[in-house]
Amino acid sequence: MILWFTIVQLVVAVVVGAVALILGLAGRRPSDLTVGGMALVLVLLLAQVVIAIVAPLAGNPPVGSALEYWVYLVSAVLIPPASVFWALIERSRWSTVIMGVAALSVAVMVWRMQVIWTVQAA
Repeated sequence: MILWFTIVQLVVAVVVGAVALILGLAGRRPSDLTVGGMALVLVLLLAQVVIAIVAPLAGNPPVGSALEYWVYLVSAVLIPPASVFWALIERSRWSTVIMGVAALSVAVMVWRMQVIWTVQAA
């Protein structure tokens, strides 16, 4: 993994999560802002998939368990579309809160992936 890209992912996911939580708790339904934010989180995760495929080929293999890393990554990629799907079906303030929790969950998972890739010994 690339440290600066991980930091970008973390900042975007935390900002999107905080905005969605605040808007949801204020009573706002899902909007272009919250759904677009989750789409940005997903695009960054898809870029991370490409990085995770290319990095070992370029001489940067994970230090920790590659299987554990990929389970985290695939799970993280599934969370944003699932939360947006839920938000588009339910369209209540709580679906906006769910998107916020989902974005914050992705932030935690991205940090864990960074730890697995760089710190954790197999």
